[in-house]
Amino acid sequence: MDPNVIGLIVLGVVVAATILSGLYTVDTAEAAVIQRFGKFIRIAGPGLNFKLPWFETVAGRMTLRVQQFKVEVETKTRDNVFVKVMVSVQYQVLADKVYQAYYKLQSPGDQITSYVFDSVRSQVPKMGIDDVFEKKDDVADAVKQELSSVMSEFGYVIIKALVTDVDPDPKVKSAMNDINAAQREQVAAQARGEAEKILKVKQAEAEAESKALQGKGIADQRKAIINGLRESVEAFKESIEGTSARDVIALVLMTQYFDTLKEIGAQDHSNTILMPNSPGAMSDFYQQIQNATLIGSEAASKVQAAGAGKS
Repeated sequence: MDPNVIGLIVLGVVVAATILSGLYTVDTAEAAVIQRFGKFIRIAGPGLNFKLPWFETVAGRMTLRVQQFKVEVETKTRDNVFVKVMVSVQYQVLADKVYQAYYKLQSPGDQITSYVFDSVRSQVPKMGIDDVFEKKDDVADAVKQELSSVMSEFGYVIIKALVTDVDPDPKVKSAMNDINAAQREQVAAQARGEAEKILKVKQAEAEAESKALQGKGIADQRKAIINGLRESVEAFKESIEGTSARDVIALVLMTQYFDTLKEIGAQDHSNTILMPNSPGAMSDFYQQIQNATLIGSEAASKVQAAGAGKS
């Protein structure tokens, strides 16, 4: 083969290889930094790009996606409780500030960590342990505000800062759980007390109503007994001449006395107090009732006389 032809083929291969070496691609949501002999030339966007072979190089690539960085900060609250605060920072490189992000800031994670520590340790010591839990958003907003003002100079935007966890000392956590349990037990005790109060009130109302009905029943029973005794006395006096009301009452009481003894004796299992059961005991019992009635009448007369004397 002609040496000239071979030379042309070799030259063509070299030229083709050189041209192909200048082609490169950039992914979506990514930016490439192009340098020429170490000097910044341009920022290449997504797609197929070309650089001068041997003269230009892809110095680096920057992702434009939202990234998340977590920082754990240990600090002390106003009431001297040590807590670990977990902060998640979401940040992104601005497409028009890739140059600043690449050349001005070598380690964004270290920078973010420093400012998160500074912000959290300036906010949490002003709060009590309960406020740290209740005002996590305030701490997160303070972190975002401080980071935004600083990181914007380096081509970064802070999307969101979140306080994802607050972990106090285990002893403090146990004490907080005990306090919470005690408060809930207090509420439960109050509820049980109210329920018992309502139950007792209802029971008292039911008992009062029952007593009222029972009293009415006893009154009706006694009224019926009195009416029956009156009818019996009148009938007995009409049947047997010369019989006084006293004799009739004594006879009725004696009859009831023996009926009662009969009922007590008919029961198999009963706790019974034995009383004198002779017929003379009934007469004595009647005499005691009569004496008590007379004494009560005399006492009432004396009270009325004393009241009349004072007036």
